Amino acid sequence: MLGALFPLVCPGCGGPGAPLCARCLGQLRVPAPAPPPVGIDAWWAPFAYEGVARELVARVKYRNVRAVVPWLAVAMVDALPPSWWSVTAPVVTWAPTSRERCRQRGFDPAELLARAVARRLGMRCVGLLHRHPGPAQTGLTGEARRRGPRFGTRRLVPAHVMVVDDVATTGATLAAAASVLRDADARVVVALTAARTPPPS
Repeated sequence: MLGALFPLVCPGCGGPGAPLCARCLGQLRVPAPAPPPVGIDAWWAPFAYEGVARELVARVKYRNVRAVVPWLAVAMVDALPPSWWSVTAPVVTWAPTSRERCRQRGFDPAELLARAVARRLGMRCVGLLHRHPGPAQTGLTGEARRRGPRFGTRRLVPAHVMVVDDVATTGATLAAAASVLRDADARVVVALTAARTPPPS
């Protein structure tokens, strides 16, 4: 249990350092520019989903290493433009995983990140979405991923929403979330992910 809460070694090299040693910290890369998914007004991510960043996200997503979450939340908030939230103060929500995955893991990694980001920003975090049954996005082909999961709303949706997720590949999950939120009268939908994969060449 203590190992899940306090990682004692750097995930990049296995040496001392938590969540990252200085050398591996220098290996993190900013993601290449990419247009936001359909329905998303703006999209930010601090890291490219590769190497050390991929391992950091995996520690949260698959190993329940929660000590990484505050560090990732700081990096995510730092990726936001300095003045964006002075114009609008959105409610923070997340793209939920399936009930089956939540039962298997005992938690939703996107929710952990969303709540940490909201605390950092001093904003409300509200579960606005639920996910309909269907296959997990992980392991699907690019074509299957682009069809995206199906979401529904759980409560009244505010005008301005920030959707948080751990990683985005095709952007289909964010687009599916945005579609449902806009159908429920959201006017501005932005997205913040810990990492994103490079766009296809």
